[in-house]
Amino acid sequence: MRRSEAARTALLDAAERLFAESGVAEVSDRRVAEAAGNTNHSAVRYYFGGREGLLKALMARHVHEVAQARVGMPPTDDSVLGDIRGLVEPSMRVLDQLPRPSWRARFLEHMLHNPATLPIMREAQDTTPQALELRESLAARLRHLDPEVVAGRALLITRIVSTTTAEVEARAERSGEDPRWPEVGDFLVDAITGMLSAPISRPRRAES
Repeated sequence: MRRSEAARTALLDAAERLFAESGVAEVSDRRVAEAAGNTNHSAVRYYFGGREGLLKALMARHVHEVAQARVGMPPTDDSVLGDIRGLVEPSMRVLDQLPRPSWRARFLEHMLHNPATLPIMREAQDTTPQALELRESLAARLRHLDPEVVAGRALLITRIVSTTTAEVEARAERSGEDPRWPEVGDFLVDAITGMLSAPISRPRRAES
């Protein structure tokens, strides 16, 4: 790895850990540089153009790793469960391959729950053909349900998954035990399938 690439990776790793521990707004660029062992306190601006560029690079790294993990997966079942497994399992594989302790899930939780960084997270959405095909397939299978209800459930699920994985990661760091991401993934896939596919108890009134 070239020196510039090594310095860039060190900054990404340091930022991911510090943001996970303290939150994005609480950590200065200078502190990120110092944690990365970089004597240039303007290293974040030099390598990423500033804080926004750093956050975009962190998200791009994660999305790329998830997309790569999805390419290596065997075909999924032709069902709602299979589509959801195809969307969720690659993320679990990425988390499972990170060094221990890891901070990725907690960093992503901060990004999701911070109004200032949420747009960056949304912009970094995986748009590879495999991901788009899975989303389109899932939408078609849920077409019999009210789309507004499905959208609301999807938003709730995103927050549940983020909180759950962050808690699993934090607990693993405290205990020193393996977070067992494959089992976490199975649990989440089953729960998401049930929530998205559940009948709607009180359909919306038809507009007059």
